[in-house]
Amino acid sequence: MPKKKYVPVGHHYIVEASGCNPKVIRSVEKVQDILVKAAEISGAKVWAISFSKFPPSGVSGVVVISESHISTHTWPEMRYAALDIYTCGSHVDPEKAVVYAVEKFGASTSHITEITRGIDEGDWKFYHSFITWEENFQEHLNNKSAKK
Repeated sequence: MPKKKYVPVGHHYIVEASGCNPKVIRSVEKVQDILVKAAEISGAKVWAISFSKFPPSGVSGVVVISESHISTHTWPEMRYAALDIYTCGSHVDPEKAVVYAVEKFGASTSHITEITRGIDEGDWKFYHSFITWEENFQEHLNNKSAKK
């Protein structure tokens, strides 16, 4: 008898975005708009939004989605933003949210870890796995512009 295939519970992206545009990532309004749009682009349903400024000039915030959350902390003085995107279910594409947010933050590079969570082989003993990679978004954007 073939073994039943089980779908993981969720996908969790941990993103270190470097070289971000400080004017963008210091603005509560811009960061909030970017992450809400990232949620929508991924196919998630937004439930709640909470963002605020923290000293000296960073932004912290979370977009609660029916599928889990998208959150960030930014350090404009270091041109750095930390993103956390966790989605459950199979109808949302969290990678679209990652790409959109990192591009809109103006990041030149990012370090991304994707954690597949809630993997089960039918015994209700859950585990996770992860992969990590680097993205050079300036190269990506330059190639995109050259094709136009």
